[in-house]
Amino acid sequence: MLDIQKIRADFPILSQTVNGKPLVYFDNGATSQKPQVVIDAEVKYYQEINANIHRGVHTLSQLATDAYEVARGKVKEHINAKHAHEVLFTSGTTHGINLVANGFASILKPADEVVVSSLEHHSNIVPWQMLCEKTGAILKVIPINDNGELIMEEFDKLLSDKTKIVTVNHISNALGIINPIKYIIDKAHAVGAAVLIDGAQAVPHLKPDVQELDCDFYAFSGHKMCGPTGTGILYGKEAWLNKLPPYQGGGEMIKEVTFEKTTYADLPHKFEAGTPNIAGGIVLGTAIDYLNSVGFENIQQYEHELLEHATKRLSEIEGIRIYGTGKNKASVVSFNIDGIHPYDVGSIIDKLGIAVRTGHHCAQPIMNFFCIPGTIRASFSFYNTKEEIDAMVEAVKKAQTMLS
Repeated sequence: MLDIQKIRADFPILSQTVNGKPLVYFDNGATSQKPQVVIDAEVKYYQEINANIHRGVHTLSQLATDAYEVARGKVKEHINAKHAHEVLFTSGTTHGINLVANGFASILKPADEVVVSSLEHHSNIVPWQMLCEKTGAILKVIPINDNGELIMEEFDKLLSDKTKIVTVNHISNALGIINPIKYIIDKAHAVGAAVLIDGAQAVPHLKPDVQELDCDFYAFSGHKMCGPTGTGILYGKEAWLNKLPPYQGGGEMIKEVTFEKTTYADLPHKFEAGTPNIAGGIVLGTAIDYLNSVGFENIQQYEHELLEHATKRLSEIEGIRIYGTGKNKASVVSFNIDGIHPYDVGSIIDKLGIAVRTGHHCAQPIMNFFCIPGTIRASFSFYNTKEEIDAMVEAVKKAQTMLS
């Protein structure tokens, strides 16, 4: 069992008030809060070892390089990658997806097919649309049902020898639905397609095992898992990373440069042009250590309790509709109240110190499917409490009364 009050004490921001009320932070799907150990690690880097990495012979550069590569090793162990050089540091999930999409421009031919799902964040739709426009490939979409779940029978029908890559999220940011990615990966591989998994919403709640999943690429962001903004990871199988061309040109990613020809560095540096977010990469390792100290089994169990409690309490409100009612869900509840715009509810409950996200959550196709402008999304983390959920429910009731 988690000692929630002890955990909450690790997060200084949770002790403040907003609009004169205790902060209730339910916007974890957008970004998580940071424990003091992460904040301290960022300060420590700049106070003690700030230097550019990999190319310096002086002591500080060597210390920074060692710390950065230790962090890469922590990520490798955390996701169970086979090699550390299969772990690329990025600025976030969006960067990782664009890196792969850009690389596939050299692989796809006209009439080849790219499969995405109806549950995707715009960051896992737009890069593939751009790729298809550039190459003449065709974008195919896995539909969803009224519960917000992917229709696997339709996915099976979409696959063919023309399918070159399937790219889906592990967990929907808008609905919290956990997708059957192992099934998707195995089916895609059976027709010779590569698979990219958008793990941005998954990594705060579970430990992905990329070898067990057998995915070809797995992308995620650091800031959603208690790490700094501007950090992320793209895992790629060695064979695929060797096949794809570099995403950017510049320093670090080269082996030799002449005006006649440039040769590229080995993995992972081939995809890490320029000075990276050194502090961010190091501190992402600190965040992973912190989450593992809490324990992902503990996190999953407790967050499931929060999800069940929130679903039960919100369902007591007359006129409420919850979107994403599938069986397998992470700790996200997306809902609306009949006749009331989600933005209006979010604005009122903010005055009561409660932070939720309102809108389409960069997932407009989902909102179009349900014929709504957006939802109120409450996304929970292991540092939230049932008492906070109760406070949110009372605030939503108050907003409903005021707006009806």
